Amino acid sequence: MTGYISRDIAGTIWGALKEMPVVVLTGMRQTGKSTFLQEEPGLKKRRYVTLDDFAHLEAAREDPDRFIESDEPLTIDEAQKCPEILTAIKRHVDRKRTAGKFLLSGSANFAILKGISESLAGRAVYFTMHPFNRREITERTQDKPFLKILMEQQKLPNIRNLSTAKTQITSEDILQGGMPSVYLGGLKTTNYWFKGYEQTYLERDVREFSQVGSIIQFRHLLHLAAMRTGQVLSTSQIGRDAKLNVTTTSRYLSILEASFIIYRLSPYLSNRSSRIIKSPKLYFSDSGLACYLSGIKSLDSEPLRGAMLETYVAQNLAGIIDSCWPEAQLYFWNIQGRHEVDFIIEDGNKCIAIEVKGGSRWEPKDLTGLKTFLSTTNPPLPPASSQCIAAILAYNGTKAVQLGDRLWAIPTSCILS
Repeated sequence: MTGYISRDIAGTIWGALKEMPVVVLTGMRQTGKSTFLQEEPGLKKRRYVTLDDFAHLEAAREDPDRFIESDEPLTIDEAQKCPEILTAIKRHVDRKRTAGKFLLSGSANFAILKGISESLAGRAVYFTMHPFNRREITERTQDKPFLKILMEQQKLPNIRNLSTAKTQITSEDILQGGMPSVYLGGLKTTNYWFKGYEQTYLERDVREFSQVGSIIQFRHLLHLAAMRTGQVLSTSQIGRDAKLNVTTTSRYLSILEASFIIYRLSPYLSNRSSRIIKSPKLYFSDSGLACYLSGIKSLDSEPLRGAMLETYVAQNLAGIIDSCWPEAQLYFWNIQGRHEVDFIIEDGNKCIAIEVKGGSRWEPKDLTGLKTFLSTTNPPLPPASSQCIAAILAYNGTKAVQLGDRLWAIPTSCILS
């Protein structure tokens, strides 16, 4: 496939540029940020510079105030490479606050990098570009997401159409992931691309973020994290396995998070403040990269198949929410390890519960967590903080089936559409 593929996040970026003087687009390397900035209709007319260009980088460092002076809206790619330019942007915005003046992009999380967040505080809004999601691959970005329609209407959208859905999630989908170069490259084997990605990340990106004592130990932790995707994060346990102390482990995980290789999913609790304190789940941002780093070449009889499927669904859900549903939040839910639901999407005082199953059939035990979550709105269990309007078993079938009050089995492909 060739040509530019429209991204889900386009409308959100356009809306932000109408309101804020600085809009920041970040995300892991190679998710298509530069292509988006240069090819997306509506952004092409902006002046574009990239600090990957050594001449531009030197000019920005020598005189950042002069570098950002422009009569037209300015897009700066890889802006994190020159922190001085962010201070200059701060001074410019403080003198003259013009909506849409600066669109910045980079492969680092500006919001958590020391010194950068302070420079842009109150002046910038941040967005994340994820790997391709299924809506983008199938060129359905003009449609409102299925789950958002369900939340708004509080009923399934057009069940007849859903029951004829034929697309299923394949092992190839999970192994390939959503990195544009992998999807569009026509590669006979993805291993060479992922190997190059890992080498570039370790040799270039990691050194830009922080001083890493041992690249070998950092690489070991990277691989261990991939094998723990979809699990509750225990920093001490993964640190012991990597032969690192807790302080170093935490710092290395923060580097992985700042570069968007991993992210942490908070637990869904009725006490919202407790969500920040309780242990999160760790997820890789791309299932293909997670499979490669875990040494998985086939998902047949693979013990981590369920975790990789869950990672694939998580990256799609995160992509949809961050791109075109920013008012929603994604969580997971469990009760002391006895009952669990993979994903909870909360928007205001309503939520949707989603349990992921890889097969095309289900058993009553597959519904236990969803039923328990639904029951939390009634005594004797503590009440949930939001009303659950639908509990969904996302399975690899082709029909939507109602299993009870607010309880459904729906094809995963529909959930991610």
